[in-house]
Amino acid sequence: MQRRLAFILAAAAWVACASSSAGSNTPDTPSAPLAAGTRAPELEGVDQNGSAVRLKDLRGKPLLIFFYPKAGTPGCTKEACAFRDVWQRYQDASVRVVGVSHDSVADQAAFSREHKFQFPLVSDKDGRWGKAFGVPLRAWMFYSRISFLVGRDGKIVKTYLDVDPGVHAGQVLADAKGLQ
Repeated sequence: MQRRLAFILAAAAWVACASSSAGSNTPDTPSAPLAAGTRAPELEGVDQNGSAVRLKDLRGKPLLIFFYPKAGTPGCTKEACAFRDVWQRYQDASVRVVGVSHDSVADQAAFSREHKFQFPLVSDKDGRWGKAFGVPLRAWMFYSRISFLVGRDGKIVKTYLDVDPGVHAGQVLADAKGLQ
């Protein structure tokens, strides 16, 4: 009986936590993802190779920042592999790509190594990137699948909500070519 009660209490706590975190990261997080026309935050993080990724250093060319829930999961793998598969077209269009999730550097490295990604995957364990961009969290600290296309001037050109991993790479490429 005590085990059953403990399980019910734990389940209730998980549901409360999941529902309270579904719409926002913390009280100081923007209530919604950053919109077009907003200047992208000045952030720095560490990628799968242990290298620093600074958004200010990536200005001057279109940049896609895509937030994904968890490295190695089916939807995230499909999305990231779609960028990999059209990588030469992104290079030809001078579009840079940065992926961001709560995964550790080691998990990002394993994900990148397994699928041979040519773009940085930032480890955002402390949630700074997600908070700065207003990316909602799902239960257990997984980001919602949201992307931001940033123009040469550092301003967000388009925010992609509820991304479809199978077609997203093509959508972004078409939009980025419109910036040329």
